[in-house]
Amino acid sequence: MPASKSHSCSDCAARPCRSGDEEKYPPFCPTKNLDEKRLEDVLAIYKADPDIRSLAAVSACIAGEFHGKMSRVEETIELIKRMGYRYVGIAPCVGLLKEARLFKKLLDAHGIRSYTVGCKIGAVDKSFVGIPPEKKLNRGCGHESMCNPIMQAKELEAEGTDFNIVIGLCVGHDSLFFKYSAAPATVLVVKDRVYAHNPAAGLYAAEPVS
Repeated sequence: MPASKSHSCSDCAARPCRSGDEEKYPPFCPTKNLDEKRLEDVLAIYKADPDIRSLAAVSACIAGEFHGKMSRVEETIELIKRMGYRYVGIAPCVGLLKEARLFKKLLDAHGIRSYTVGCKIGAVDKSFVGIPPEKKLNRGCGHESMCNPIMQAKELEAEGTDFNIVIGLCVGHDSLFFKYSAAPATVLVVKDRVYAHNPAAGLYAAEPVS
């Protein structure tokens, strides 16, 4: 494994990459030190795949037109319409089924078909992945279903959705969903029960480590 570089984009306050002002790139800037062959390979992906190119362009246009004017819910619906997605998969934590139902109603109102698969699909006990009784929420008092994001992704693939939306999957479970989602996917809600599902608040409240 290569050694970790000491500085990267999080150490930059200038953000000259936004304007392409090469004279202002700091010495450690990833753009300044870019592997040109890797960039060429990436740009070739955009050129070769019209769906990827369209998703990139539509996303940029929505950001440009509605920056600070639309909520993420509104932007997501706008993206679905502009991309022409016909069948949307919703992958919620079962603890946020209320939010999933509200979102489905919005999609219905816009004439967008959707299908929802909750995280506990299959009802497989947590012991299957090695969770001991004392680590369960019920502390081992009977069956407790594990979150099954891979099954969520596979069910939505079998259903034929062409765009998937995550609502509040746990940290790590969302990673598994994205890894196995056959369709492009985005996040509508990030679960954070401490900060009312606004995880950025945790950044502002956190004490820097000395």
